[in-house]
Amino acid sequence: MRVLVVEDEARLAALLREGLTREGFAVDVAHDGREGLWLATEQPYDVIVLDVMLPSMHGYRICAELRECGNWTPILMLTAKDGEYDEAEALDTGADDYLTKPFSFVVLLARLRALARRAVRERPTALSVGDLTVDPAGLKCSRGDVRIALTPKEFAVLHCLARHAGEVVTKSELLCRAWDFAYDGDSNVVEVYISALRRKIDKPFGRTTLRTVRGAGYRLEA
Repeated sequence: MRVLVVEDEARLAALLREGLTREGFAVDVAHDGREGLWLATEQPYDVIVLDVMLPSMHGYRICAELRECGNWTPILMLTAKDGEYDEAEALDTGADDYLTKPFSFVVLLARLRALARRAVRERPTALSVGDLTVDPAGLKCSRGDVRIALTPKEFAVLHCLARHAGEVVTKSELLCRAWDFAYDGDSNVVEVYISALRRKIDKPFGRTTLRTVRGAGYRLEA
């Protein structure tokens, strides 16, 4: 999943980026309200973690503006405040969930996954491409009855391909979804993960479902 964290406390933002990245998320971070609003409207995200107290524009206003322009990306609000009126204001402006600082990272992670599952109404929780099953809720992958062990980044790449099964997904789209907005490394890293996925989801089963479309990208076929 791709997550936007809008948090002005540099240490907390860095800890969230590190922890979520370790769990297989692609994470973008904004330290300012206006920057956060711009990223949220310019890039596709599965979930937004939004602090209330921010420079230039507070989280309530960002949330309200996103909802007014038809952006329904799930939002988890963070605040140092504690009280039922603050929680009510967060929810009334369009937030989907609310977490008071200090909070447990394990709880934050569980809530983010729950929000992402709830948001995908038009797709089943587990994606099936032929006999290949990709379950984003449990970070599980299997071919028939055989479980396939994937790293978080391998899973992120495969999940993107499975969501667009039968379609060509470009290298830039995979970088955008499975890495993050600030990634400026070698784009050939995508080919490395595609090769790794072929060794795990295709070769042991005598399949060729993950195909390269020369000059265009990659396609996962049933």
